[in-house]
Amino acid sequence: MSSCCSQPPADPPDQSPCCSPGRRIDWLFWSCLLVVTIASIAHCFCQHSLDGSRLGAFAHGAFEMTTRMWWGILLGIVAVGFIGMIPRQFITAILGPGGRCNGILRACGAGLLLDLCNHGILLVGMKLYERGASLGQVFAFLIASPWNSFSTTLILIALIGLKWTLVIIVLSAAIGITTGLVAELLVRNGFLAANPNQRDLPSDFRFWASARERYAAATFNRTFFLKHARRALGESRMILRWILLGIVLVAILRATFDPSTFAQWFGPTIAGLTLTFIAATFIEVCSEGSSPLASDLLTRAGAPGNGFAFLMAGAATDYTEIMALRETTRSWKLALALPLLASPQILIIALILNQPLPIQ
Repeated sequence: MSSCCSQPPADPPDQSPCCSPGRRIDWLFWSCLLVVTIASIAHCFCQHSLDGSRLGAFAHGAFEMTTRMWWGILLGIVAVGFIGMIPRQFITAILGPGGRCNGILRACGAGLLLDLCNHGILLVGMKLYERGASLGQVFAFLIASPWNSFSTTLILIALIGLKWTLVIIVLSAAIGITTGLVAELLVRNGFLAANPNQRDLPSDFRFWASARERYAAATFNRTFFLKHARRALGESRMILRWILLGIVLVAILRATFDPSTFAQWFGPTIAGLTLTFIAATFIEVCSEGSSPLASDLLTRAGAPGNGFAFLMAGAATDYTEIMALRETTRSWKLALALPLLASPQILIIALILNQPLPIQ
C-alpha cells in the first residue's frame, strides 16, 4: 500500500484514486491536458498567424480559461491536501452534524467565505464529501460558493453596484440553504443515499483537546509534506480531468459562438431567460469571467433575472460539477439531484427579478 493511502488509526482507509489496484492510463485526463497545453503554447507563440481563424479563437479560449483558472485550481489542490490531513471527526465538528439546519448553515457560510473560483471550490467540495460532510452540506457549499469569492464580489460591485450585488448574494445563499435542507429531507426519507463516509462524533470528543494532541504527535518534515502533496494530486486528478475537458469544450464553443451577443439575444422574457439558462449550463465560464457577462445582461439587456440565472446556473447545472459528483458519489441519482433541486428555484427567482422592481 502506497503512502498516500495511510491514515491515522482513528479513521478508516479512504478510497482515493491512488489506492485503486491496477490503475489504467487516464486517457481523458492526458489527452485533454495535451490539447490544452498545445493550444496555450500556440496562442503564446503563433498568435499573429492564427488571428481571425477558428483555430486561433480555440487557442485563445483555451489559454484564457487556463490563465483565469490556474490559481483557483492550485489553491483547490492545496485545500484538498490540507483537508485530507484533518480527521473526519474534526470536519464533522467544524461543519456540524449532517441532517440538521445548523450544519447546512455552516456549510453555506463556508462556501460564501471561501475565496476560490468555481473549479477550486469543486475540488474542495468533493473532498468534504469524502471526509464525511453530508449530501445536503455539500450541495449548500457548492451552490453558495462558486462566484461568491471576495475578488468576484468586488468585480460585481464595480459592474452593477453594491445594492444588486448584495441582493444576488442573499438569494444565492437562500437557494444553497433550501437545496441543502431539501436534500437532507430526501436522504432522511430514503429517496437519496446518505454519505457512507459520515461518522458520528463520540460523546466524549473535545475539539481543542484532540487538536492539541494530534498536533503534538505530528511530525512536520519533508516526508510528511511530500506524502500529502502526492495524495492531494492523486485525489484531485479525477476532478481535474473534467475541468480540462471543460476548457476544451469552452474553447470549441468560443471558436463558434460569441458570448458578447448575450446582451442582444437574451432579454427579460421567458424565452430569453430559458436561452440564458441553457447557455450558462453548457458554456462553462470561470467565476471571474461570468461576472462581466452577467452584468451585461443586467445593465445593457435590462434583464437582472437573466444575469442572476447566468451566475447561478453554472453553480447548479454545470456538467463539470455533475460529473465530479458522479465520480465522487458513484451515483448518477445523487449527481443529478443537485440541478433538479436547484434549477426550479433559480428560474422562479430569475422570473421575479425580471419583473419591474424598485431596486434599479
